[in-house]
Amino acid sequence: MRALTPIRENIENRPFAPDLRDVFLCHAWDDRQGAAKELHDLLESRGVSVWFSEKDVLLGSSLLREIDKGLAKSKMGIVLVTPALLSRLKNEGIADKELSVLLAREQLVPIVHNTTYDELREVSPMLASRSGLSTKEQPMTGVAAKLAELVAP
Repeated sequence: MRALTPIRENIENRPFAPDLRDVFLCHAWDDRQGAAKELHDLLESRGVSVWFSEKDVLLGSSLLREIDKGLAKSKMGIVLVTPALLSRLKNEGIADKELSVLLAREQLVPIVHNTTYDELREVSPMLASRSGLSTKEQPMTGVAAKLAELVAP
């Protein structure tokens, strides 16, 4: 696992924009009330502002357009890599579209949860090449703490 310092420098140099969030949380729909919500809640409890579809997409609004706005207004991306996400990426759903945008940025951290980097590499070698964190090495609370340190002013 490589150091996250270059990402921090990119985050700190990003210009201010109204409603700018610290992170955009990319996750599989199946994880929205489980691991994704847990990570969201842990980050927010540490003062990290998170764009999370469960709270940021209002009923009746265009999901893809709201995601597009969220991506534009986030300093960095977090991809919660789970078995469900790997399955969704293979089917080229919404998470695949989010990942395509996030891969074009320097600020992207994969969080591997209940799967492995080897399994991720089979689906997305580009995402697997990014330095990230794994919940096999530390609990979700530790992952959230490290992410909070990364985006702290």
